Amino acid sequence: MAVAKKTKTARGRKQDRARVAGGQNYEVQYEAKKTRKSASAVKKAVKKIGNTHKRVEKKLGR
Repeated sequence: MAVAKKTKTARGRKQDRARVAGGQNYEVQYEAKKTRKSASAVKKAVKKIGNTHKRVEKKLGR
């Protein structure tokens, strides 16, 4: 039986950049600095609406 060839794509990288990891301090700090909000506000936004950068920034008013 032949093994299918795996192709490398950039999809995983794009998905990673589109997400805010609420448990990762550097991600939370980056988003807090970018939106000029507190880290706790970012964590609350991630918990409430999800971890998509666009949604978090919209929720925080940027």
